[in-house]
Amino acid sequence: MKVAVFTETFLPKIDGVVSILCLMLQRLNEKGHQVILFGPPGGPAEYAGAEIVGVGGPRLPFYPELRINIPRKRVWECVQEFQPDLVHVVNPFFLGPFGLSYARRLNVPVVASYHTDVPRYARLYSGALGGLAEPLMWNYLRTLHNQAHLNLCPSTTTLKDLREHGFNRVRWWKRGIDTELFSPGERNMEMRSRLTNGNPDDFLVINVGRQSLEKSLDTMRDPLFKIPGVRLAMIGGGPAHEQLKAHYRGTATVFPGYLRGKELVEAYRAADLFLFPSTTETFGLVALESMACHTPVVAARAGGVLDIIEHGENGFFFDPAHPREMTPLVQRLKEQPELHRQIADNGLAHARSRSWQATMDQLIDYYGIARRVFNQSVRRRALQRSGV
Repeated sequence: MKVAVFTETFLPKIDGVVSILCLMLQRLNEKGHQVILFGPPGGPAEYAGAEIVGVGGPRLPFYPELRINIPRKRVWECVQEFQPDLVHVVNPFFLGPFGLSYARRLNVPVVASYHTDVPRYARLYSGALGGLAEPLMWNYLRTLHNQAHLNLCPSTTTLKDLREHGFNRVRWWKRGIDTELFSPGERNMEMRSRLTNGNPDDFLVINVGRQSLEKSLDTMRDPLFKIPGVRLAMIGGGPAHEQLKAHYRGTATVFPGYLRGKELVEAYRAADLFLFPSTTETFGLVALESMACHTPVVAARAGGVLDIIEHGENGFFFDPAHPREMTPLVQRLKEQPELHRQIADNGLAHARSRSWQATMDQLIDYYGIARRVFNQSVRRRALQRSGV
């Protein structure tokens, strides 16, 4: 099968969507499928056997990590030359509508995948217009997604949300991680010293991911630093990076920037706890990565992480409306080594059950379903035209 992918985000940007896309390309290549990916400029020319075509466009002024990707004529020429059997639009917004249009022109099926809670982000970033921006965004995304023959989302929470907002033909595309990479291992004391600013005997809490307004990262400060002997490492970057550095000034917090690959694994292994306050995650891949490295997770009871954590068994939840609930949970894990070990063990067992290969094989199965839905619609239209 030949698949053309249109995505608003890809390498060199690092986030959960890009991680999933990289695994997707790897598995499609292993299974013998041909892929061409159209996305933002600046990435590699090839990844896991897939040709990568940079599209380009101006950066969003309020979110410079993202671009308004508008294809030129050469993109259509590349699509025509490739002749895909199926088009997959990822988080359709600027570039995705062109992918939908190309699929119609080529008369091939479309799969659309929903990864990011854009409507709620719009509410946060639109200031006084937030009350209008969110419903407008839902309308726009619903219009795009309902042109697809199959819509995929990463969690049961998102599945329910999309169906309530009128999205059709929505299925749960489960998530998994590379448990050969993200795995328990010996603690790297050099990394621990780096993340604790030279205080490796303190209790190290980490957060990993994009540092932006919607992640609620500012809420960790007061509950966390009520506890003596706690240190925080905020790994990543993003539009709120400098604001967060100012917000945490004077606390035992370090900002090492983005870590990737083996360094990121060593950071998870070096930590005592992963704290995840975001309420807008459609999945929360980093929480699963932490669990796979035998590091317990305390998270806000919201979004996609509800599919990962069972409270008191393999992690803990706090009420995001009451961030102070973080304090006793972190304190318990700090002061009760046996509880810490038990939660870490159970989290590891759960993470090992979430094979990334199985989730990508599920995607390939969904491609087959989309093709069948498309063929049925073609036959239906043909019967309508013939008056049968």
